[in-house]
Amino acid sequence: MRLLFSVGFLAAALTFCGIGDRLKQMSGQNNGTSGGASNIEKTASGEVEKAVMSPKQKEIADAGAEIKWNEQGITWQLPRNWKNIGSSKESLNYASPDNAFLIAGISVMPDNFPSDASIKATYESALEQLKQGKYEKVRWLEIDGIKGVEWIESMPEDKSGVRRHQWIAFRRYLGQNQQLNIMFSTSGTNFDRHRDDFAAAMYSMKIPKG
Repeated sequence: MRLLFSVGFLAAALTFCGIGDRLKQMSGQNNGTSGGASNIEKTASGEVEKAVMSPKQKEIADAGAEIKWNEQGITWQLPRNWKNIGSSKESLNYASPDNAFLIAGISVMPDNFPSDASIKATYESALEQLKQGKYEKVRWLEIDGIKGVEWIESMPEDKSGVRRHQWIAFRRYLGQNQQLNIMFSTSGTNFDRHRDDFAAAMYSMKIPKG
């Protein structure tokens, strides 16, 4: 179980290794429209959607138990058989009996960090992954009043490999500029079994601000 968790966390970190380059590219761009814009529009909407559970997902959330990340004040509705496997000021980890995981992380950024440009770069990077077939869904998604980027990965080539449902956003909390990285993961073969569990927990989040 811990091996799968470690591999998932490392892969998630590697996913964003190109975002710094994307930020640099954005800083040098003008306001013109690139030739690939129409293709991007065909694959994902730029509209910000609000998180809404399906009836099945709402049933799962209502039957779950509220868990709270005490250091950050964030809550989720998780299935009752998920267990806490680690908590600190900057990370929280829960696991199901069959190796599905909630991995939540906080990164404190400088006050002058360009959060808007960063989240836009995250979105554009995710769109590239979508066009390459690595993601099955990408969208701007607002959860509890916070705009972020959500994506769901496609089935990995090795179906025993890690597959993730992830959301990245920024918030102001306790005087800090924080990046939120919320991820649910399991093996490719186990993902559909937990797809609605992941969505129910993700969309049930309550995120304090200010």
